[in-house]
Amino acid sequence: MSLSEVVAWGPAALFGGFLLIAAGVDAVRRKIPNWTVIGLIATYLAALALGLAPSTWPSALAAAAIAFGVTYPLYHFGFLGAGDTKLFTAVALFAGANHLLAVAVLTTLAGGALALGSIILRPKRALRGLTSRGRAEGAGRGIPYGVAIALGGIGTAVAIQGFFPSLI
Repeated sequence: MSLSEVVAWGPAALFGGFLLIAAGVDAVRRKIPNWTVIGLIATYLAALALGLAPSTWPSALAAAAIAFGVTYPLYHFGFLGAGDTKLFTAVALFAGANHLLAVAVLTTLAGGALALGSIILRPKRALRGLTSRGRAEGAGRGIPYGVAIALGGIGTAVAIQGFFPSLI
């Protein structure tokens, strides 16, 4: 593999890697590390500088603003964690305005599947989480929505040909 091929795959690999790490930590600790979000933003900026970004900067900023505008009220009213809001906003940079809806739909479907799985596998704990808006006390509370965001972001990158234009 040549250096140019490694550089071309770099943003996609880092995008997936940071999302998988954020999802793993969220699944175990119910927290999304800030460094994974910062890593995603830095990866986007580096890809943009190298001409390998999946979206233009105006499209990325518009998508991030929309994502933050939608997820911040969900955080404010206790439906999402702050890490979820930051992670989804960082993923929106990569998606841009063209693919933001795809990320949102896949994330929502993944979150719904996680919630349904939680209800089927542990109905008492799921009911406790639902009655407290996902903020039930104790380990394993709520749904680790960082997992759904990672699945939505990676799923969109895989499903949409040309999401990472350098890989076509």
